[in-house]
Amino acid sequence: MRWDGLNRDDAAGALFGTDAVTSRTFDTPGFRGITFHEIRARTILNRVPGASRMPFEWTVNPYRGCSHACVYCFARRTHSYLDLDTGHDFDTQIVVKTNAAELLRRELAAPRWKGEHVAMGTNVDCYQRAEGRYRLMPGILQALRDHANPFSILTKGSLILRDLELVRQAASVTEVSIALSVGFTDGELWRSVEPGTPSPETRLAVCRTLSENGITPTVLMAPVLPFLSDSPEQLRATVRAIAAAGAVSITPLVLHLRPGAREWYMAWLGRNHPHLVRRYEALYAGGAYAPTWYQRRVTRQVHEFAAEFGCGPGRRGTARRLDLPRQDAGRAGEPGSAPEPPAAPPEAENTQLTLL
Repeated sequence: MRWDGLNRDDAAGALFGTDAVTSRTFDTPGFRGITFHEIRARTILNRVPGASRMPFEWTVNPYRGCSHACVYCFARRTHSYLDLDTGHDFDTQIVVKTNAAELLRRELAAPRWKGEHVAMGTNVDCYQRAEGRYRLMPGILQALRDHANPFSILTKGSLILRDLELVRQAASVTEVSIALSVGFTDGELWRSVEPGTPSPETRLAVCRTLSENGITPTVLMAPVLPFLSDSPEQLRATVRAIAAAGAVSITPLVLHLRPGAREWYMAWLGRNHPHLVRRYEALYAGGAYAPTWYQRRVTRQVHEFAAEFGCGPGRRGTARRLDLPRQDAGRAGEPGSAPEPPAAPPEAENTQLTLL
């Protein structure tokens, strides 16, 4: 495994050395067949490339690789930088940045950090199965709360409910956005393409619980799978379920197939839906993204159904202000006091390798 090749920019020093890696396996049903590589990272705030389509500039990824095992996951290519394959290894060789929370707290306190928005769950899911064992997110959320630093989380995991109180505390002092990823509600399709994730019904229950606890949830309806989950009837059923779960907005996103994910997904398609292979090859002949006309058609239909069920199109949310008990408020500054002035990025900047 080429640990020393995990560089900030393929030319700078490695983010961690081989002497900082401990590999573990656990003989329990939830982790059987998975190897966890525990590392002490040298930086945790990642700068998004300027060419990215994302509306944010900084991310935090406490894990690399993902046991959700979604066959379409765009982040699969990142494993190739470690001389690991983008298929089975991505699902079973998980890098755990065990010092993520302490590192983030230090980088947020750096004099040059400007307090910019931090996005999580944009590369791999920060609430994947490993989080149940390593519990990195509570420390990360505490650091963001204590610095009143705005952030967002995108997840397919239900473990976020474990940290609901920390999310509430953070939302009382800064802008917090939580989004669930639910691309479809077909149970058979879910078991085939997202075998390591909680079911769509479970994710919608998480959405409902967040809403009931004062956290305004949004849903990224992603991915919409061409010829598998994109019929008007399927889109309407999914939007209806999402609206019923209390989401305030829905943003559809059609499947895109970048190198690494493309090979793995097309192999799955050939095994499970061979009659669709040629249709996919034609639809994605122009590259990683489906044609604009197709994306617009899906988006228009989803927005029409969202309007029907009283759930608007996706939009940037604002912080939900909640009352904190006095003993909790002290952690992020006394009530009524201004937060510490934000500072700017730390000296060493890690470049986010791939995003939506």
